[in-house]
Amino acid sequence: MQPVSAAQVGLTVVLAIVSAVGFLLLRCQGKGRPFGPGGRRLAIVITILTGCVSAGVALASAALLNQHLATVLGAIAPSGLWLSQMRAKEDERRSLAREAATFWLVSLLARLDQAMAEDQRVWCEKRVDDSWNVYELSLAAHRYHERIAERLTPEERRRERVHARLDAIERRLDVAALVEDGGTRSKVVTALNGSRHTRMARYERYLNDLTRLHGVLRHDAESDLLRLLASAYRSGYRSLPMYSPSAPVRENGVGRARQAR
Repeated sequence: MQPVSAAQVGLTVVLAIVSAVGFLLLRCQGKGRPFGPGGRRLAIVITILTGCVSAGVALASAALLNQHLATVLGAIAPSGLWLSQMRAKEDERRSLAREAATFWLVSLLARLDQAMAEDQRVWCEKRVDDSWNVYELSLAAHRYHERIAERLTPEERRRERVHARLDAIERRLDVAALVEDGGTRSKVVTALNGSRHTRMARYERYLNDLTRLHGVLRHDAESDLLRLLASAYRSGYRSLPMYSPSAPVRENGVGRARQAR
């Protein structure tokens, strides 16, 4: 058996790390940015550790394989780690030895998922201004929906329910605008019963406190808008510009505010 050369060690390590980066990006596709602001350090640690472990196993097996096969093994070994991690949720009978061997990877990936979720939350919240009134919030929802619907594929739009989310935002803001414009309790009840998105016991509890109802409806509409924005983030549309109302719009009803777009 020929001794392993320094060049082969370097090549195997580099290929293993590059492979680990590729499979990490594949694993996180549709979830977020592994190399985003919050998860960058963890992603680098994961790829380096995975690459080094894979390269080490490959080079250690050089006694059984020739040098070229050992290098190839080092390059493809990270795929086994990612695939086994992705299949772990489907495998009910887990090997204790395998769990012990990959505990470090599972822990790091869990922390990376949390970091990606935090990056997504920050990105989405930057695009929703707490100072917007219900009319500006409605305009922002329509503008974001228009841009997101253009960018996503039909399958992505169905999966992310972008049209349903916009409808939920509209219906809730319609009632919130009615309350804000001084609508009577009976009119508010009629408006709530006009849509499945507002025909909920959650809102009926606040019929005796319309100010509180207004706040709850606005909060839920903002939450739906954040979910709509999250669909853009997960699909990779992170260049979505922030909406900025050109001028405050105050009219009776969100519907007429939409016509001012």
